[in-house]
Amino acid sequence: MSQKDTVNWDDDSSAPLPNTLKARQVKVWDILVRVTHWTVAAGIIANLFFTEDGGELHEYVGYTVLGLVVVRLLWGLVGTRYARFSSFFPTPLRIKRHVSELNMRRVDKQHLGHNPLGALMMLSLWAVIIGLGLSGYLMETELLGNVDFLEEVHELLANSLYLLVPLHVIAVIVMSYWQRQNLIKAMITGNKAIADIPSKSE
Repeated sequence: MSQKDTVNWDDDSSAPLPNTLKARQVKVWDILVRVTHWTVAAGIIANLFFTEDGGELHEYVGYTVLGLVVVRLLWGLVGTRYARFSSFFPTPLRIKRHVSELNMRRVDKQHLGHNPLGALMMLSLWAVIIGLGLSGYLMETELLGNVDFLEEVHELLANSLYLLVPLHVIAVIVMSYWQRQNLIKAMITGNKAIADIPSKSE
């Protein structure tokens, strides 16, 4: 392979990857990340559409989801490589680099786990879930007294999920197409496919 056919991952050009690059599977998502992701998703759907507001099942599902988010936050500190906040926290530099990679329609190897834009969505969802859990608990215990205000906060946070969840799903579908990477399958199997970079000697 000649030098002009090699791929420079640091190049800011918009040239697509050569079709000759071979994809290999990389283990990205561990079992805890996958289980918490899908269980939290199921809990959100259940409480938005199927359980009765204020009912015992609604509270049980809500607290379970909150507990799973707390576990995931702790795993972000001590967990596996791609689960840790240090690998995906959306700093301005990481966002800029990721947007540059998007222009080339390739997998950003610097953010093989959560990319910075995905991390922003994920952190937003976690914040809403924590807010829902806390406001629900305060309503139930009446520690702050003003239940009407807490109900409004709880309802506002719940309604925000009607925007955030579809936006998250749409973004996953769009990114799967744009980067030619099945992100939904990756969150099920834990694996992502990346293209091996041929050496200059080939």
